[in-house]
Amino acid sequence: MPDKRTHRGPHPADEKLFAPEAILGLRSALADFSLLLTKGYADKSALKLVGDKFSLTQRQRLAVMRSACSDRQLASRSEHRIEVKNLAGRTIAVDGYNVLITVEAAMSGGVIFKGRDGCFRDLASIHGTYRKVTETIPAVRMIGEFLQEFGAGKVQWLLDSPVSNSGRLKTLIGELADKNNWNWEVELVLSPDAELIKTDLIAASSDSVILDGCRQWVNLATEIIEQKLPTAWIVEMAPQDQR
Repeated sequence: MPDKRTHRGPHPADEKLFAPEAILGLRSALADFSLLLTKGYADKSALKLVGDKFSLTQRQRLAVMRSACSDRQLASRSEHRIEVKNLAGRTIAVDGYNVLITVEAAMSGGVIFKGRDGCFRDLASIHGTYRKVTETIPAVRMIGEFLQEFGAGKVQWLLDSPVSNSGRLKTLIGELADKNNWNWEVELVLSPDAELIKTDLIAASSDSVILDGCRQWVNLATEIIEQKLPTAWIVEMAPQDQR
């Protein structure tokens, strides 16, 4: 059956799964999972232990997994993070799907999780095919205007070439950049993760693999959502005392 979704909004079960009364349990699960990661447990086995203990659904486990990190990861990510106020004149390499889909999800009412490292992450998945939604163009515009507001220099967008419709998204982003005189370059690459890990540029992503391997990064999607989308549905998974 063709995918006819026009928004990247919430799953029908999310209102119950991430209701206020469920958050305390999810925070406890996150704390336990992060502790196991700190102690060196493998991700998969640690998540099963915690998920079973707290009787979490698959989506709740995914939220916990994406929001957690070990103490070592937390310290390293904090050390290499660049604040948006320091982007003036700097060249940025954007993890295209990662940043765009998170902003799209926030704009369309999807649930967004604030993780232990301060990053916002969503539960959306493109399953190998990117579908343009109603929020796509507004989201790209919002990203562009935000970067312009902070005086960012050249922006290099990296899109996964194996994902279907990446070529169409590249054209769309390029046309918006030309129309607004943004100094952007959009590239299709086999593995944005690998490129962002080895680049000397500032990486814009919330992907854990990238954050743990790159030289420097900026929490772009989080800053945009916090500053420009005050009504977004944010679930804070790790209060200050758990970080």
